[in-house]
Amino acid sequence: MPTVHPAVEIVARTAQLANAFRDRGRPVVLVNVSGMAPGRTDAGPRNTSFPDGWAEIVPELGPQVGDILITKQRWGAFLGTDLDSELRRRGVTQIVLTGVATSIGVESTARSAYDLGYNVALVLDAMTDRDAGSHRNSVEKIFPRLGETATTADVLRLLKEPRGAVS
Repeated sequence: MPTVHPAVEIVARTAQLANAFRDRGRPVVLVNVSGMAPGRTDAGPRNTSFPDGWAEIVPELGPQVGDILITKQRWGAFLGTDLDSELRRRGVTQIVLTGVATSIGVESTARSAYDLGYNVALVLDAMTDRDAGSHRNSVEKIFPRLGETATTADVLRLLKEPRGAVS
């Protein structure tokens, strides 16, 4: 699938972050998609069939023992899943988001996280979209209202600080 920023770079940065979180004993959530919401849209009928291997997590990301695997059937990772209860059970108060697509999955998940009271950090160089305008709108207009934006290097630097700097 063509994206604004090369998906291989997004996966590499996300893998860096996931490994750093694992090294610090922090939860890593991997999200895949197995379906879509029902209903009509102006965009026309949805293609509800996915290519073979669509729901598999890329090897660079894991999953590894202890990771939380969430399979979603909506745009966001919270609605219709047990993500909120998994995070609350672990005492998580902040989430760090990466992914594809910025304006759909990432933004929807960020909106829900914000509404649920999480502190939201959005790693801008570890996300991409199929549409440049949509990506830019999310990054410039929506994300500053939902949380804090950062780069992969910013988050990695914070993870090296003494406990308590990132929760």
